[in-house]
Amino acid sequence: MLLKLLAKIIVMLNSNTSSSQVAAGLASGLLFALLPTGNLLWIALFLAVFFTKAHYGMLMLASAGFKLALPLLAGPLDALGWFILSLPALQDAFTWLYNQPIAPLTRFNNTLVMGGLAAGLALWLPAFFAFRALIRLYRRTLADKLANSKFMLSIKKLPLVKALSGAIKSAQRVQSALE
Repeated sequence: MLLKLLAKIIVMLNSNTSSSQVAAGLASGLLFALLPTGNLLWIALFLAVFFTKAHYGMLMLASAGFKLALPLLAGPLDALGWFILSLPALQDAFTWLYNQPIAPLTRFNNTLVMGGLAAGLALWLPAFFAFRALIRLYRRTLADKLANSKFMLSIKKLPLVKALSGAIKSAQRVQSALE
């Protein structure tokens, strides 16, 4: 299971997908991890991402990975949400928004939702540029060394990885034919 996940990550990092698409997936995964689920805001943002060229596999992987750190960030996110929701200049706007028919379903008035949204939006662009730089650095310096290492050569011989590699190659051929 762990080898399969590791193989998928390496394949995604080495794929023909641009580093910007992979970085957008990772940055969006960070945003979705910071935003609590179970509200209309999360669902709307999730659907909106599917109109972009973000790498969906990396989005899911990053969201799951960053979600593990969320309990450590609950306090600061709650404090940030409380700060934003209690700003006197925004009280009229929040009251108006809350009185709209669908807006309360977004749970924007929850301190964790507001704090997660604010932190996620504020961190999205820096995370995007940092991830893009790291992916480019990885592809330039480590990708070839890792591909030719004894560890990777032994993993490539596993039947599961061979099947996964074949499935990914056929999916890439189908995708390129559709473009």
